[in-house]
Amino acid sequence: MNLDFAQIVPYIPFILEGIKGTLLVTLISVVLGFFWGSILALIKISNVKLLNWLAVAYTSVFRGTPLILQLTFVYFATPQLTGYNISQLEAAVLTFTLNSGAYISETIRGGILAVDKGQWEAAKALGVPYHRMMLDIILPQAVKNILPALVNETIALLKESALVSTIGLADIMQNANVVKGTIFRYFEPYMMAGILYYVMVMILTWVARVLERRMRLSD
Repeated sequence: MNLDFAQIVPYIPFILEGIKGTLLVTLISVVLGFFWGSILALIKISNVKLLNWLAVAYTSVFRGTPLILQLTFVYFATPQLTGYNISQLEAAVLTFTLNSGAYISETIRGGILAVDKGQWEAAKALGVPYHRMMLDIILPQAVKNILPALVNETIALLKESALVSTIGLADIMQNANVVKGTIFRYFEPYMMAGILYYVMVMILTWVARVLERRMRLSD
């Protein structure tokens, strides 16, 4: 086999620098996507039919089209449509936020509807305002129930963040591509990138298990 990992050793620090870009896009998008998804979920369970329909249509569009198409559309079409030269980071965060929000909204909606109806009735009987009931009673219980699904979405987003290399954002995948073009070898830099993604996913999975264990103990 024509393998020579010695050639990649000098470039390992450069590939490791890509972790910053990968984590930055992932973490910002997950946080913003959670808030956006929560808003969409609340709209979907509301009685305002127009807003309900718009939220469902939005989710359908973002779940029914390829993420790479959404990313390239935001990055390349935004300057044409608005005249604003959107940066690579802005395009990546905006796209992943809008996309993850669509998926997370369905997860949160299911979690909200899964909360015991007795909780809703008790809050209404006590005269708790709707927004306080949602923020203080329903949403905390829903999030606890859907934590595994939220972690899975975060893991999926972490892996999908490799797509930002298509618009030139410096992440793990993009830096691996640069090294590939420098030493004209494919296996070694991509293997390094794969190991980094795998390690990050395993760390995230471990953190999720610890959180789940603590939440179960707090019940």
